[in-house]
Amino acid sequence: MSIDKSKACLTLGQIEEWLKKAGVNATAQRLAICQFVLCQADHPTADDIKVWADDNFPKISLATVYNTLNTLVEAGLLREYCFPHSEKKIYDNNIVDHYHLYDEATHRLIDVSPEVVTVDHAKLKNANIKRADLILYGSILNEEK
Repeated sequence: MSIDKSKACLTLGQIEEWLKKAGVNATAQRLAICQFVLCQADHPTADDIKVWADDNFPKISLATVYNTLNTLVEAGLLREYCFPHSEKKIYDNNIVDHYHLYDEATHRLIDVSPEVVTVDHAKLKNANIKRADLILYGSILNEEK
């Protein structure tokens, strides 16, 4: 069910270059946040990133975390998800088309391959679908290995 998210991660130099092209000052704090979110994190919230930062790169403010996340979303390097059950946004570094299962027992967002779910966009007449976000709600009965 899950998608293999193994991908070549951006190097610090690539992240710095990308931030500069986006008109964002590539501070050490922003580089650390970007590398964590783009390469290591799995559907984090801003609070998750702040906890990571406090443990690994002290003196990053929550405002810096939010500003960096907004920049990454605006640049198309992250997707942002909001849920009615929570005020927190969840961020996804997997930007290829895929779907999600929200595990209500663990509150985890799990990637689901498009091959597992059938969605027929062709039945929507006069619509130009650019992206589809489908979230299934339930729980994992047994973890796939």
